[in-house]
Amino acid sequence: MKKKIILAISMACSLFAANSQTFLSLDSILNEIQRVNPELRIYDAEIRASNEAAKGARNWMPPEIGTGLWMVPYSPKYWKKGDDGSFGMGQYQVYFQQMFPNKRKSDADEKYLESVSSADVERKKAAFNNLIAEAKKNYYEWIIIKKKLAILDLDDKLLHFMIQSAGIRYRNGLGKINAYYKVQAALGNIMKMRIMLENDMKQRRIRLNMLMNRDKLLEFDIDTLYTVRDYSNAVFDSAAIYGVRSDIRAIDQEIRVNALQQIAEQAKLKPEFGLRYEHMFGFGGLPMQYSLMGMVRIPMAKWSSRNTKANVESMRWKAASLEEQKQMIVNEATGQASALQNDIESKKKQLKLFEENIIPALQKNFQTMQLAYEQNTEELFSLFDAWETLNMTQLEWLQQLQELLVMQTELERIIEIK
Repeated sequence: MKKKIILAISMACSLFAANSQTFLSLDSILNEIQRVNPELRIYDAEIRASNEAAKGARNWMPPEIGTGLWMVPYSPKYWKKGDDGSFGMGQYQVYFQQMFPNKRKSDADEKYLESVSSADVERKKAAFNNLIAEAKKNYYEWIIIKKKLAILDLDDKLLHFMIQSAGIRYRNGLGKINAYYKVQAALGNIMKMRIMLENDMKQRRIRLNMLMNRDKLLEFDIDTLYTVRDYSNAVFDSAAIYGVRSDIRAIDQEIRVNALQQIAEQAKLKPEFGLRYEHMFGFGGLPMQYSLMGMVRIPMAKWSSRNTKANVESMRWKAASLEEQKQMIVNEATGQASALQNDIESKKKQLKLFEENIIPALQKNFQTMQLAYEQNTEELFSLFDAWETLNMTQLEWLQQLQELLVMQTELERIIEIK
């Protein structure tokens, strides 16, 4: 009695676990990736780091304070007041010095540092776009795997029917045994394909869990809904690519940051002013004295400005490099998008032939053969051949559909459509 209760509880728990399996839509997966993916969080940290660094743009040079003896004779006898009333020699000095930053230099530094994170903001968007494409690819491949497994389930039933029917016919002298073994071999191939597909499905689940920064073996399932979008009338010229690509906007921001960095570097050639105050306590009755001096740094001198001028020239060439890099991305993206647009339209036409002509005709052929076989007017070989042709065609159709969805995903990656 106790064993029966334990068994019933175990079966109930298993049934509850099966029914409570989590189903995730593509949108929920993408939202989770955006929220917790480590690659995107790296960009968040870098953006925060740049913004924090910008807060110190208007920093002053630290003040200098010093103290010590000044113009003091080595012989202490001269420190004291003379018998004739003359003052002693030597003083004890305290001084304070402060350099004041050039306002134009501070303004340039602040604008430059505040702009540094703008490129990382766009790079994060580009990284998320690539993660979206990877998630879509794994998601769509998982859908196709599930559809293939559904076909294999039906194939398994049909082949078992053929095996049972062939066995009965052979025992009654109505059929040949060699077709029986061929069907058994096909059943073994179905089992082998199922093992491969189930492993592929686990790999897609692991990859999606990795993208969502979760336990890699966490179980969940997906629905089999997908959308084939129409991009036949889309125009993928340079203007369209410029308007949508985050990596191009990131380069634009790098060019802007580079320009502001040049201004900040050139501002280093501006003079900086300072103030030095000294106070002296005299020995031997010598009165207290002070000095107040203004100072100026002259970085624009020829011998002290070489490094700054070289840096500015280097940045000009870097800006030219970034412009060429941007043009390279645009040329590559427009070419890839146009090629994919043509391939997608060609693939759609092929799939339409499969769905409207080829597969329906083969299904009718198989149904006709099955009916004739059941009426003992056709051999098992003919029925098996009709099934094999239909099965291979259905699997090829799913493979073509997978290629279409992957191409669509790649096109959407290029033009950054979620």
